Amino acid sequence: MTIGDPRLFRLALGLAAAVVVLDQITKWLILDLFETPPYRIEVMGFFNLVLVFNTGISFGLFSGDSAAKAWILSGLALAVVGALAVWLRQQIRAFPSVAIGLVIGGAIGNVIDRVMPSRPGVVDFLDFHVAGWHWPAFNVADSAITIGVIFLIYDGLFLGDRDAKTYDE
Repeated sequence: MTIGDPRLFRLALGLAAAVVVLDQITKWLILDLFETPPYRIEVMGFFNLVLVFNTGISFGLFSGDSAAKAWILSGLALAVVGALAVWLRQQIRAFPSVAIGLVIGGAIGNVIDRVMPSRPGVVDFLDFHVAGWHWPAFNVADSAITIGVIFLIYDGLFLGDRDAKTYDE
């Protein structure tokens, strides 16, 4: 196993921690704001603040009220975080390190929601819509995961080969 740059490891974990903190603060503020109805506030013509508890995974897939499912999804997310941490430890480039840090922070932010007894699911509150079509509500953690995955795909398609070495035999 190759050991990467420890500075990048610390940078990415710091970014992950910042994502978790920002995610939890925004969720706390939304829960405080929506303590009583209404549970939707129109901010702009295309954007609302809402309160939705997602008991499934992305976009509400596999939703349901099973406590066991919440722990299974949390366990799977933590396993992914562990695998990402191993991958992060091997990184020698900043771009994928930042991307992995975003995904780790987002995953941990949503796991916290799943295991908190006071929350029936992951708190989602950002609601974008156009012409009556609503994107599923999401949160800061979901945003970090999405941006991190997009960065990883971009890195894999366009930047990763730039650092590859070719050897002539």
